[in-house]
Amino acid sequence: MVSMTHRPDNAPGSVLAALRSPKRLRIEVVAGLVVALALIPEAISFSIIAGVDPRVGLFASFVMAVTIAFTGGRRAMISASTGAIALVIAPVAREYGLDYFIATVILAGLIQVTLSVVGVAKLMRFIPRSVMVGFVNALAILIFMAQVPHLLGVPWLVYPLVGLGLLIMVLLPKLTSVVPAPLVAIVFLTGAAIVFSLNVPDVGDEGELPSSLPSLFIPNVPLNLTTLGIIAPYALAMALVGLMESLMTAKLVDDITDSHSDKTREGWGQGVANVVTGFFGGMGGCAMIGQTMINVKDSGARTRISTFMAGVFLLILVVGLGDIVALIPMAALVAVMIMVSVGTMDWHSITPKTLRRMPKSETIVMLVTVVVTVVSHNLAYGVIAGVLTAMIAFAHRVAHFTEVIKVYEADIDHDGTIDTRVYRVVGALFFASSNDLVYQFDYVDDPHNVVIDMSEAHIWDASTVATLDAITTKYAAKGKNVEIIGLNKASEERHGRLSGHLAGSH
Repeated sequence: MVSMTHRPDNAPGSVLAALRSPKRLRIEVVAGLVVALALIPEAISFSIIAGVDPRVGLFASFVMAVTIAFTGGRRAMISASTGAIALVIAPVAREYGLDYFIATVILAGLIQVTLSVVGVAKLMRFIPRSVMVGFVNALAILIFMAQVPHLLGVPWLVYPLVGLGLLIMVLLPKLTSVVPAPLVAIVFLTGAAIVFSLNVPDVGDEGELPSSLPSLFIPNVPLNLTTLGIIAPYALAMALVGLMESLMTAKLVDDITDSHSDKTREGWGQGVANVVTGFFGGMGGCAMIGQTMINVKDSGARTRISTFMAGVFLLILVVGLGDIVALIPMAALVAVMIMVSVGTMDWHSITPKTLRRMPKSETIVMLVTVVVTVVSHNLAYGVIAGVLTAMIAFAHRVAHFTEVIKVYEADIDHDGTIDTRVYRVVGALFFASSNDLVYQFDYVDDPHNVVIDMSEAHIWDASTVATLDAITTKYAAKGKNVEIIGLNKASEERHGRLSGHLAGSH
């Protein structure tokens, strides 16, 4: 298992360090077991959303978890079949069948590898903090909403079981942290349901568990442009959604663990995992925020061992111990996920004190991210909407920082008239801030010579150069001379290269 990591042997998050520490190894192994239990009902549910056999989702979760333990760039993060991926590629299974469905998963993985190699992960730096906060809060809401169907139209015994599970997970950590509270809650409630023969929904009611190991699956589709035309749009959508969710989740885990992850490696690692998953008949997936929070935040896992063991335990549970796992009451897993939801929510971000202190634009960006994500049930849509809103808010804010100041101390001609007018331009000049620049000069009453001092400004784009050309042209039409001075090196290079060559600037 040494090949799982490139970190120094004694690093806190390294596999070798965990193997040498019985306490750390126990934490990693137990965390993997808890995650595996939480993966089962969701994998089955996502299979139903995608319109495929539950085994397709379960095999995907096993293969992805094991593969990403070796290829991923974020230690202790859990990847498996997800609802967002299921929603994106469900039409393929419905309209074209399983073979085209699996071919889509494989192509999506190849696209993810390609995008990661060309550096798409670097775009994460452009995602503002307010979008990240909205992403986290939306995840918390979606995790909770996913539990609601398991609480409606069920026997009344479900509610006290859920309450008891929540009570165990709240109180047990105050007494001991030797065993993860979620695991204790699952074991205790399962034992109670069996001993007292409680008639409540269990994991077995969610779908049939597989009884054999996954095997190699080669999709039977024609290798031609027609097939590519069918699966490519869905594969591209799946690749983008998967990358975005995985990279955002990796960034969140970075913050929780105060450690850095290799986002490029995580991106192509997700792609490799999807390709491998497809060839084993799985539905593909991406990082799972809920299970990752169970692993990292609730169970304290920090290495790839927990991710690897989650996949191994999942296979053992559904194939070797399927009859026992089927008896786990859904109430136990619902209680675990509700606690995950509560722990995921950034409660500080929505307190009245924080909202009063935070700029309105930041709050709006957060709310847009949350609302779009919750309404669409697609984290990628929410993040895109949040980033676009942040960009508009930023452009609007920066545009108002630009100022044109008249400098009245100017040269005076021999007859006592003002010969030169000096304007000082201050601020960042780009398409949003430079459009109004042309209206801030007095073309009629200014003297014969006009100097525009740009020493406190910076030219960022061609729109600004075109605006300066328009100003010069307007003065020239009045028979007046314009001199632009004080450009910094970058601005001077851009102005010199583009001035006079932009259509519509004269």
